[in-house]
Amino acid sequence: MTGYGIATTDSGSTKYTVEIKSLNSKFLELSLRLPKAFSDKEFQLRTDCNKQIERGKVNLSITIEQADTQTRAAGIDTVLLQHYYKQLKQVADELNEPGGNLLQLALGLPEVVKFDEETLSDEQWKLTEKTFKQAMANFQQFRDDEGRVLENELKGRVALITQNLESVVLEEPKRLAVIRERLENFLSETVGAENIDNNRLEQELIYYIDKLDVTEEKVRLKSHCDYFLETLKSDDANGKKLGFISQEIGREINTLGSKANDAAIQKLVVGMKEELEKIKEQLLNVL
Repeated sequence: MTGYGIATTDSGSTKYTVEIKSLNSKFLELSLRLPKAFSDKEFQLRTDCNKQIERGKVNLSITIEQADTQTRAAGIDTVLLQHYYKQLKQVADELNEPGGNLLQLALGLPEVVKFDEETLSDEQWKLTEKTFKQAMANFQQFRDDEGRVLENELKGRVALITQNLESVVLEEPKRLAVIRERLENFLSETVGAENIDNNRLEQELIYYIDKLDVTEEKVRLKSHCDYFLETLKSDDANGKKLGFISQEIGREINTLGSKANDAAIQKLVVGMKEELEKIKEQLLNVL
């Protein structure tokens, strides 16, 4: 299920930002991007995410911005700087190139400017943890809001399937009359109306109509739709369960269509299939 949450805490000298993003996935795939100082907190952050995020492809990033970026600088390695500078000047002289920016180039070379080892104080972790909890709350709120929209969407789609099923119930008596008329016309054209054995015709009609009877499919389809809506109301994470129920709904719709033998009912069945496909697409966003 998609989700997004971000929170920022500014202590005056340092700004802490935590951002959580997620995309659809069958399992929890957690990726963390942390400053070096947070390396010993990675396990705790993963544990907290595992407890609160059931599944999804989740990216968690923490950034720290200091108001004075020079406060971390410990100094310049003058010996190394001189070594780099002499080498650069020698190359410039050999190539007859101007050497006006050699000092700037030397300062940018590795290990010339050294910084204090990054450490995380208890106060910094408390502020970061506070920011993380707020970002997680915003993330969950985003998911809750999206969940309510999805719930209404799914209810509407199931309602349309149910409406089509009700229309099938109204069309079915017409279908049986058409089947009877079709068989009688066929026999009249092939063997003649006077040669039709009405008793045998009734027996064949009963057998044929029994094969095309969709009463069980209608009952099961209505039951599955009701169960889907009941499961949707649950506070538990039922995305997979709803997926299984939708598969059962699909089976009944397909059987109904194969037995229909009627253009009007087939049209309603196509409408049901269309709504079911939209339901399956939306279920990818449900936990």
